[in-house]
Amino acid sequence: MTSVPEFDDLVAPRHALRPASTGQVWAALVTVYIVWGSTYLGLKLATETMPPQLALGARFLVAGSILALFVALRRGAGALRVTRRELAGAALVGVMLLGVGMSTLALGQAYVPTGVAALLIAVTPVFIALLRFSAGDRPSLVTWLGIGVGLAGIAVLVRPGSNVEGVAGATAQERAFWSVMIVLGSASWAIGSFLQQRIPTPQDTAVMSTYEMLAGGTALVLVGMLRGERWPDLFDASARSWGGWIYLVTAGSLVGFSAFVWLIDHAPISLASTYAYVNPVVAVALGTLVLGESLTSGVLIGGAVIIGGVALVVSGERFTRREGT
Repeated sequence: MTSVPEFDDLVAPRHALRPASTGQVWAALVTVYIVWGSTYLGLKLATETMPPQLALGARFLVAGSILALFVALRRGAGALRVTRRELAGAALVGVMLLGVGMSTLALGQAYVPTGVAALLIAVTPVFIALLRFSAGDRPSLVTWLGIGVGLAGIAVLVRPGSNVEGVAGATAQERAFWSVMIVLGSASWAIGSFLQQRIPTPQDTAVMSTYEMLAGGTALVLVGMLRGERWPDLFDASARSWGGWIYLVTAGSLVGFSAFVWLIDHAPISLASTYAYVNPVVAVALGTLVLGESLTSGVLIGGAVIIGGVALVVSGERFTRREGT
């Protein structure tokens, strides 16, 4: 019987950041910035004719299996061997990041434009700052200001009466409800990212990514089947949806997600989280150019407020770290 982690295990860093050059860190950051910013479009295209939970679940199961095969062929099957506690930790993080975070996003994009969804996901660093405060850290005044500004931006985008359009056919109430669900999904992503450095998980980045994707994919498939989604509907999808799905598997999961997991272990989480206010710029641009989504005043104002708040949070976190050294 495995033991339950003590509270100190949850709030103490799992390990010191591993050595990495500035060039490596920025290469991973730019990868996450561009690739993840474009996956909002890929997800929208995939779920146009595919059942969302099964499509996402299959995406992560396939990507995780490919990554596991790559590790086994390159370093031997023994490289995938981990302890029960490490497997449980990876599974927990995978379910929180992918099973919950990606699930709410996939379902919400049927009602919320891709650009707005990306802006709502951008609040992740705000939640991480709150989690660090709950673990005993003392955020700076700039961080608290950023948290307040970020929450105000969420209110602008979520409020039913705001000048923010929903996806064609969605009512203002549906758009508002699923906007809130996407925000809750980003909170789950923040908790998973926060815990990854504080609970036992595989030390190898590729192995960690493998088990996170397999656990998250399994959770998504189970939820999809419970919701009544059918596998035949997945395989009967349009070529455009399959194109989006293949992009999600290759670029989004194998490249982008692995780069993010590597960043968490090699860069401060406040720096790794800066993807949250770069991705929306990419997503809004692609949503406007490819999908013809409207840039209403509500989107522009709410988006600017959120990105400004996140920038303050990240700046405040860096300032706090410098003061503490």
